[in-house]
Amino acid sequence: MTDLQIPNFGALLAPYIGAVPAEAMPRFLALLERGAAERYRGWAEMLPEHADALLTCSSAEDEIADRVEAVFALDESLRDALEAPLPEAKRTYYDVFTGMDVWDQLRVQANAERQGAQAWRNIASRTSDQRVIAEMATCSALEEASADRLDALIATHAH
Repeated sequence: MTDLQIPNFGALLAPYIGAVPAEAMPRFLALLERGAAERYRGWAEMLPEHADALLTCSSAEDEIADRVEAVFALDESLRDALEAPLPEAKRTYYDVFTGMDVWDQLRVQANAERQGAQAWRNIASRTSDQRVIAEMATCSALEEASADRLDALIATHAH
């Protein structure tokens, strides 16, 4: 393993997150989760012997997005503002992995999952809506389960 640089994804994506109206920010993060689901599907193709674990992580990303979209209604007048920064945000996220072997990519992604769990906790801390708090807790748990799944996968490769 190389000296792996783990970015702070919140800081890396801040210019794009900040370009979205505050009330639409959770929905923007949900779209980024769908981008991560795509990445997992790509990794499953690269590592077919580990496809089950990676596709489970992909499904978790989609479930997180579904849960966020269910509790944060989208004001349709904000759709363009929500979607405009998305292509560049996804490109920035994907670029992090450029030049890394797949196992280092998974190491970075495991860390990104833990950062994502904290992001959902931060959103929950800013509301008193018990439904949102419960859903954000579930999203955090899904993120951490994916991180643990990746750690276990990486451990089997490291021997």
